[in-house]
Amino acid sequence: MTGDVSIAVTDVGGDGPNLILLHGLAGSSREMLPTAVALRDEFRVLLMDQRGHGASTRRPADLSRDAYVRDVTEVIERYASGEPSILVGQSMGAHTAFLTAAARPDLVGRLVMLEGHVAGSEDPGEAVSLGRYFASWPVPFADEDAARSFLGSDAVVDAWIADLEATPDGLRPRFDADVMERTIETVHEPRWDDWEALQIPTLAIFAKDGMFTDADKGELIRRRPSTDRIDLAAGGHDAHLDAFDLWISALRGWLLRTDDRAET
Repeated sequence: MTGDVSIAVTDVGGDGPNLILLHGLAGSSREMLPTAVALRDEFRVLLMDQRGHGASTRRPADLSRDAYVRDVTEVIERYASGEPSILVGQSMGAHTAFLTAAARPDLVGRLVMLEGHVAGSEDPGEAVSLGRYFASWPVPFADEDAARSFLGSDAVVDAWIADLEATPDGLRPRFDADVMERTIETVHEPRWDDWEALQIPTLAIFAKDGMFTDADKGELIRRRPSTDRIDLAAGGHDAHLDAFDLWISALRGWLLRTDDRAET
């Protein structure tokens, strides 16, 4: 619990340093489970549903970025004995992980951001459009076939469908559209000052067909040259799902490298 919010945490087990995986917007820890299983020979892996998602509190009053950071901080303190942990996040989860590392460098040893950025967005319509999209889902879905017929066949759809909750009247998502809109609004606020001041060893991973332009990627590194960058040869914004082998190879390779240097 963090205040009046309950955060669902899964200890996948494993030996080695503590590693926490953070899913993206409208996702849950379920989609990060294959990554957790692939890493638990070298790390002790924890999964968490961020507030407003999965099995955590569905409609928290506080959807600020600070609230998301407090949740991760409490998970580290409670489940990792306050020891510096590795944070690995995708999209919104990468943003949460980055802000946690910036706010509590004493609790974060290393940071990995998959398809994450800090520039935000100058278009308030993006958050509104996303909220409208989730609100347009004709829920409850009668069954998984009905859900797939509406949602399509992208890799993230498999994760959405696997995460649907069975209710007496059909299948429903484990999140609310307005909560997703309010959450992404705060992610869209630029955080360059936090990024440039960050002292934690950091890896930014981008997919070939992800959501960021070459200029976006270049600016992230230009503003913080000490950041390591890996570009995957395939995959989209959800590369942890549609380019899994490449994702794991890049992630494991960086985490297990022998030149684990401190940043200056």
